[in-house]
Parts: sequence; C-alpha cells; structure tokens
Amino acid sequence: MPVKVAVIYYSSTGTVHALAQAIVEGATSAGAEVRLRRAAELARDDAIDQNPMWRRHADATASIPVAELEDLAWADAYAFGTPTRFGTPAAQLKQFIDQAGGLWRDGVLADKPATAFTSAYNRHGGSEATILALSNVFYHWGAVIIPPGFTDTTVYAAGGNPYGTVATGGEGADAAALEAARYQGRRLAQFAVRLKGAPLAAGVSPTA
Repeated sequence: MPVKVAVIYYSSTGTVHALAQAIVEGATSAGAEVRLRRAAELARDDAIDQNPMWRRHADATASIPVAELEDLAWADAYAFGTPTRFGTPAAQLKQFIDQAGGLWRDGVLADKPATAFTSAYNRHGGSEATILALSNVFYHWGAVIIPPGFTDTTVYAAGGNPYGTVATGGEGADAAALEAARYQGRRLAQFAVRLKGAPLAAGVSPTA
C-alpha cells in the first residue's frame, strides 16, 4: 500500500499553489498517494475583489477541496505551504492548524514526517522565519521534520534554502523553485516510506 501524503496550503495569488502542485508531483513520483487541499479563505469578497490576481486565483482554484481534519488523520506525511505574512504563516493556514487540537491530544499527528514551503516578495522578507514558525507546530505534534537541507543540486539552484522551498519576487514561482519543490515532495514521500515501513529493532518498545 502506498504512503499517503497530504499537501495542505494557502495561496492568495497563486505562487504557493504552484509550489504545492510541484510538491504533489514530487511525492507522486516517489509512489505516494497524495491529497492536495487548500485552507479555507477567511478574507471577505470585497477585499479579494480589490486585487484582480487574488480574485482570478480564488475563482480558478475553487474546485480544489478545502482542507479538513480528516485529511490530517488520513495522511502518513504532511507538506504545509503558505505565503509569508510578516515572517509568519498566513492566517488562513494557521486557522486550519488551530483546529487540530483533538488530533494532537489523541496522538494522531505524532511520528509522521512533515515539511513546509513558502513564498515572499523579497528574498529577505521573512520566509525562513515562516518555515521555522511551522516547525514549532511540528515540534508540538511530535512530527518528524523533513527539510530539504543541502541534499540536492535543486536546492542550490533555487537559492540554497535548507529549511524549505521558497519562491521570491512578484512573478510567481520560477522553474528552479518548482524543481526544488518537486525534490522536497519526493524526499518527504521517501522518508514516509522509511518511517512507515521500517521495523523496530528487536526488544524496542514502540513507546520507548
């Protein structure tokens, strides 16, 4: 049975959506079953309408299912994506994560590999802080953080961010960022296989 990966993201104008699709492609290429889910929009329609790119993207992606807690329970691994908002995740993604207290309490989120990706207009616009903020969530869950690290040439080509793939600038994700995201998704799925399928050493308790 293939490992199951949930790619859960929020995107206002499409950059993080493009990264999320590349993450899906990478995880799928490693044999994973993948769900692509978007965080529910919290902004009012009149606010979205003020930005034509935001409105076009919202309409174009309306058919993508909204993330539900069941997606977290279903998955063996997680990839979370968000635009950078003052060095923190967007409220839309955070609102979804904040609903996961019951799953956290029951241990459903523990021991699963997780990774994060983001976008920012400026190269030093807080992208690393955003990924590290999501890492704090993974620590609380007891998840296993899987960064891309400096483990592949695609990471260097996309700017050399070992924390997670980042797209910068106002033109969307470029080819290098998309390739790095595919690698990150593939790496996540590969670790999910190893964590799910590797037997415990003889005499080791699952709770040790």
